[in-house]
Amino acid sequence: MRALCWNGVNDLAVETVDDPTIINPHDVLLRVDLTATCGSDLHFIDGYLPGMRTGDVFGHEFMGEVVETGAEVRDRRVGDRVVVPSFIACGSCWYCEHQLFSLCDTTNPNAALQQPVLGHPTGGIYGYTHPFGGYQGSHAQYVRVPFGDVNCFVVPEGVTDLQALFVSDAAPTAATGVDFCDIAPGDTVAVFGAGGVGLMAAALAKLDGAGRVIVVDRLPERLELARTKAGAETIDYSAVDSVQEALREMTGGRGPDSVIEAVGMEGHGTGVQQVVDRVKQAVRLETDRATPLREAILAVRKGGVVSMLGVYGLTDSFPTGLLINKGLTLRTAQQHGQRYVPRLLERIAAGELDTAYLASHQMPLEDAVRGYQLFKDKTDGCVRVAFSPHAP
Repeated sequence: MRALCWNGVNDLAVETVDDPTIINPHDVLLRVDLTATCGSDLHFIDGYLPGMRTGDVFGHEFMGEVVETGAEVRDRRVGDRVVVPSFIACGSCWYCEHQLFSLCDTTNPNAALQQPVLGHPTGGIYGYTHPFGGYQGSHAQYVRVPFGDVNCFVVPEGVTDLQALFVSDAAPTAATGVDFCDIAPGDTVAVFGAGGVGLMAAALAKLDGAGRVIVVDRLPERLELARTKAGAETIDYSAVDSVQEALREMTGGRGPDSVIEAVGMEGHGTGVQQVVDRVKQAVRLETDRATPLREAILAVRKGGVVSMLGVYGLTDSFPTGLLINKGLTLRTAQQHGQRYVPRLLERIAAGELDTAYLASHQMPLEDAVRGYQLFKDKTDGCVRVAFSPHAP
């Protein structure tokens, strides 16, 4: 089959690789109909996350059709149109029973690679380095889905493939972050970052009762999407002297009740700290340009919540004192998609939520190298690229 492979830092190629097969009786084989770029992929493409090997197939946001099932699969059938969360859950360990699906104790066969760094390993994820399980990713014509009954969610009639695609990762990641905010009716929620996750977080915060949502970014086309698709107010951080001052002015001096950080380790910013972070990142003294996270902690009101969704590694100059002295709550996780996917599909089917507009670009998988360059450089108004692995 054809697949997009990682062959080194900023070295990608679409190649012919072996087809996946059923390995365990709970496996499902999926024909991938759509798969999408994600900002998390850029971290290992750019060499800031270790653990990739030459020839690895990556990608973790996808949907498609079931083409084969293992002997112990009971609920999924050949021909089902399904969407699959990016983190793999077993459904029966302590963490899965407590709906902390990305922390599954069962699905990471390379747990020993994570334990020295994290103390306790996470669950596995498709196409996202060997410490996260070494699974083949979704930028391919077919993919193996372990624990198919737990991880494959049937897409309802009336929900398009493109809408379902972003229920794999962008929307449930956003839902996880919005849930962390414990939004009370009328709350003001700020969202740092207007990529796929940030735009979904803004829309879901509104649906969950926020009185105001304020999105912070610098790209005009993304800020326009925040206004028109999510009903948010916006701040272009490159056009103001201080994001904190702008947010205080918009909130009567108090600051937002919660802030969702949806950027991660390759964040952009202004000022001296951004220059320092770029230098330290370039020489690998730190992995993170954490300007958006620092700004979020500065901006939120006293006693507020910072919901951290961006992927980070080693962050320097972390403002721990602000957390303590402002009495903040910091909540973070990788997405617990299996918890949120059913409700997200219901909201899309009911017309309450749209996700399809995140696919600013669509192209065959054969053009994926060009697609990732557009996505990385944020050119041509690119928000996300949806690849069709079976397109001619």
